[in-house]
Amino acid sequence: MEKKSENVVWHNHSVNRELRTMKKGHKPCVLWFTGLSGSGKSTIANAVDYLLYQRGVHTYVLDGDNVRHGLNGDLGFSDIDRVENIRRIGEVAKLFVDAGLVVSTAFISPFKADRSLVRNQLSDGEFFEVFIDTPLEVCEQRDPKGLYKKARSGEIKNFTGISSAYEAPEKADVHVQTDGKSVEQCAEFVVNALIDAGIVKA
Repeated sequence: MEKKSENVVWHNHSVNRELRTMKKGHKPCVLWFTGLSGSGKSTIANAVDYLLYQRGVHTYVLDGDNVRHGLNGDLGFSDIDRVENIRRIGEVAKLFVDAGLVVSTAFISPFKADRSLVRNQLSDGEFFEVFIDTPLEVCEQRDPKGLYKKARSGEIKNFTGISSAYEAPEKADVHVQTDGKSVEQCAEFVVNALIDAGIVKA
């Protein structure tokens, strides 16, 4: 990315990440939910958010559609725009981690390189790639927004899984196979992974 800002200096704050972490009583991290449209990313991310809230964990959810209503409202769905979409979200997520929160991001984020870029911006143990693994045929059957039908008819171009590639994680930090499982079971699986990693207390 070409840097266009000149004469800017990073300002260190008196209240840093370590102090915020001590105050909150849990470690900050990014839960990067990735999967096909209709896989259940947003639904599971919200269920995880509620379970963490019940545990007193400070959280926030960045949802793909919601962010495109504001911050990324100027972006389309070409490969170039998808890359920029994820870059911006990665930067925002990094700020949330600095604030001491567990932030969940629910984006298709189809490209491995983009997900790796975000991971590399954070410290070890602060990025969890959460693969919501739902078969394409199941996603198409659900089709909650009617997008697959439009994509199949050619009304929507560059649709992930149909006319645009989805590069599934090969070694996700948390691999959620949703087939045959309830939303609650999937959410508990993610929370347990955070407990095992020492992010939140048992």
